[in-house]
Amino acid sequence: MRKLAVCFSRRGQELIKKINDACAARGIEAVTGYCCYDGAEEENGFLRAGGSAENWAKEHFSPGNALIFIGAAGIAVRALTGLPADKLTDSPVIVIDDGGNFVIPILSGHAGGANKLAATLAELIGAVPVITTSTDVNGTFSADTFAAEQRLTIADRAGIKKVSAKAIEGKSVTISVKDYPPKEPVDVIVADETDAEYSLLLRPKRVTVGMGMKRDTDPEKLERFFLETLAENSLTPEDVYALCTIDRKEREKALLMLRDRYRIPVLSFDAGLLSKAEGEFTPSGFVEQTVGVDNVCERSAVMGAGGHAELILKKKAADGMTIAIARRL
Repeated sequence: MRKLAVCFSRRGQELIKKINDACAARGIEAVTGYCCYDGAEEENGFLRAGGSAENWAKEHFSPGNALIFIGAAGIAVRALTGLPADKLTDSPVIVIDDGGNFVIPILSGHAGGANKLAATLAELIGAVPVITTSTDVNGTFSADTFAAEQRLTIADRAGIKKVSAKAIEGKSVTISVKDYPPKEPVDVIVADETDAEYSLLLRPKRVTVGMGMKRDTDPEKLERFFLETLAENSLTPEDVYALCTIDRKEREKALLMLRDRYRIPVLSFDAGLLSKAEGEFTPSGFVEQTVGVDNVCERSAVMGAGGHAELILKKKAADGMTIAIARRL
């Protein structure tokens, strides 16, 4: 997830610098800083936010971005007017006062990870994270956080409220994973489909997508290739457990864009490990000479899917890109 911060004062700009100094010391990806005030310095990687906070928010409120407002919460609230649409897909948004005292997630705390990001930022600058989501405040089970952390798809979002309300009331929340199908009604069930009675169904993400690409492949081109291939196989990004590739490709900009936009983690493997993948794969002498193993997309998809994986789409190639799909058990 790309972290974008906008400030409205010199103190705000200094705070972003402080955050990035702390990120550098810990090997954490830096925040991209934007300035939105007269006399702002555009040095040290800062960019100018054209126009207003509202324009900046409209431009950057999109999948894959986390927005950080350095200033008053009211600025963020007004700037976001009309933008939030879905709690499960909205960009995470955080407010930090320009004194660096409080870090407040105000949007997409669970599914988008704003609460976790706020805790990290607070630790980096010695601030207090201000968490307001009910399940966190009450120290109870959060269904949408559980789903995000376990890479599960929420089949019926109405069930989130039912389960959360029960947890907040201090009642036990029952989850069926191992004992399936459950003999009695449960609150949460992890299954593809079921006839059992439940409040919330969480579906396992069943496929991994292996990808190879030329260096500096255009991100939009890779995205089209990815989405078209999924659609051809009656799949959506929500079905994908992980994007898989060889280690030397894990930082490709195009792959990271897919990771951030669709909230799908990237799993990478070195050539030696890929060569040990079990199965019959489409060999390429050129690929082997270039990266040290005869196939990247099929082998990485199978490795990412784990033991006894089934390769359901063998290597498909187009314009320097390759893709394959494996099914997890």
